[in-house]
This record gives sequence, structure tokens and C-alpha cells, in this order.
Amino acid sequence: MSFLNTWFASKEIDEKPSRPILGKILETLREGVLVVRQDTRILASNAAAYNAFARRNGALEEKRLSEVIRDFSLHEAFRRALQSGETSDIELEIPGIEKRKYDVHIAPIQLDNINGAIGFFHDITQIEHLEKVRQEFLSNISHELRTPLTSIMAFVETLEDGAIEDKENNQRFLSVIRKNAQRMHHLIDDILELSTIETGKINLELKQTNLAAHVEEVFTNLSTKANDRRIKLINEVPDDVRVFADVVRLEQMLTNLIDNAIKFNRAKGSVTVSCTENGTKDIISVADTGEGISGEHQTRIFERFYRTDRARSREIGGTGLGLAIVKHLARLHGGEVSVASTLTKGTIFSIELPKTL
Repeated sequence: MSFLNTWFASKEIDEKPSRPILGKILETLREGVLVVRQDTRILASNAAAYNAFARRNGALEEKRLSEVIRDFSLHEAFRRALQSGETSDIELEIPGIEKRKYDVHIAPIQLDNINGAIGFFHDITQIEHLEKVRQEFLSNISHELRTPLTSIMAFVETLEDGAIEDKENNQRFLSVIRKNAQRMHHLIDDILELSTIETGKINLELKQTNLAAHVEEVFTNLSTKANDRRIKLINEVPDDVRVFADVVRLEQMLTNLIDNAIKFNRAKGSVTVSCTENGTKDIISVADTGEGISGEHQTRIFERFYRTDRARSREIGGTGLGLAIVKHLARLHGGEVSVASTLTKGTIFSIELPKTL
């Protein structure tokens, strides 16, 4: 017997106290609750159930369960509770613009000499989403670590099998091992960095700072990579422009965006950094002359490990976390990052930063 049944059975009162008491109890619950009587009409509900299932139907009371939720397994579970006194646990998925998923517990209940059934709807949509994100993260991180690790193991075995004495190739093999070890090191660093940023446990030292000088600093650090691909770096930020930001994190965002613009650009292309104002915000833009990003990819480009071209991304390096880091750093500044792109013509990433807090 359920707690409610036991509690109500202990009350030797004849004037139907159950419904008002039940109503008060139900309204304290975060889960949606529906109480159904023998004819499958809804006898009682709470605010959480109304918000989840009422839609434009108005009050839930006196409606048939099938009018409110169309799901065969749910109706069967309530039927078993009403006719056989069985308790059931099922999963329920409600389709719509925002698909919702519930763990539902259904049990028989007696109120005021009325045999009914009560269903508790625990919304697990967010839990399911987080589990999917966790699984995707583990899958991605395993893959990203396995690729360089496989290469390292292969070349170590080659060296152990005698190639260490091969003066023509042993240094090349060691160079490949070092390159892949560095790739794993950078990946782990970025994972730890992103984890720290996502928790919000970093302190920003916000102040007015010269943007053009920071762009030039990043250009200098990335000049060798740009020269190798004959990419022209253009700083269009006026010398007197100042933005309100944490200096270290600003350079980190610029580095990630400019580095990407170099890597995914076409040979002899260009990367241009500029800054405009939009009311109370400064907009820093990094434009390249690459192949562009299709619309289907633009909506996911800031996700962890998401790549529009995995094969090319691995070939030119990178951890797949740079844009996710930029997104979270921009939000910590009270701003946002966005992308606009035209296929064959290039891509523009823009960081919006408030002028003050």
C-alpha cells in the first residue's frame, strides 16, 4: 500500500477530506501528478502536470486521459492499476517542438471510497541530454586520444624492432612520436581549460585595454604558421580602440579564432581583424578567405570536438575545443560569439563584448 493510501486509511473521517488534502500535497511536488478514476477521467492534477500537459486544453480535471496524453503504454499502465491494482514504471516520450521524456510511476489509490490510479511524471529530458553529451564526450575523447597513441605505439615498436639503429630514419620516427605526444598534451590541456571555464571558477580581471596591440601580439605569435601557408595577416583595428576585457582571456580568444582562420584558409589568402561598435557593445571580427562553412555546420560549430571536416582537421592539427573555449570565455565576459559564412567566399567570427559591466 502506498504512503498516501496508508495515510488516508488512518483518517476516520467521513466528510471527504481526501481531495483538498491531496491537492495541497500534490502542489508541493516538483513532479507532474495525475490522479485518474475508473472511467479514465482525470480526477486531480498539480501545477507541474498542468504546465507539462495542458497546452491549450485548459484545465485537466474531468478530461479523459487519452485527450491529454496519447500513449498506449501509459494508458495500459493506468488500466492495470485501475482494474488489477498493479503498480507500473514506464518511460514516456512526449513529441513536439521540445521533445520531453519522463519516468512515470503509476500505482492504485483510493480516495473517498473512489478507486483510482495516480501517476508521477518525473521529467528526465535534461538528464537524458546530459547523458548523451557525456557519452559523446567520452566517445570523442577516446577517439582523439587513440589516434596519436596508436601512432606513438607503432613507431615505438618499430624502433624496438631495430629501427633505432637506422640513422637515416630513427630521428624522423622520434619526431613523429614527439609530434603526437604534443598533440595529446595539447588536447588534455584544452580539456582541463574548458572544464575550468565551464564551471565558472576563473576570475576575470576586466579593464579597458588596447585591442590593436593585442591583435599585433597574436599576429606575431602566429606569423610563422601564416608565412608557411602564405596567409596575409591584416590588422584593421584603429590604434585608439580600447575594449573592456580580461587581457589574458582576450588574447586566448583572439589566438583561437586567428589560428583557425589561418589553418582553414586557402593558400595566399588573408585574415583580417576589425572592430566596430553596436550601442553598448564592441564587436571584434576575425574574417578569413577560406572555403566557408555550410549552414548545417554553423549551428554546431561551437560544440566540443565538432568538426566540419574531420580528416582535414586531423591533418592540420588542433583539438576541436578552441571554438568551445571562445564561446564560454565570451559568455563569462557577458558577451557572445557568432559566425557568419558564405561558401567559397570565407567566414567571419565575431565576439561581442559589453563596453562595461
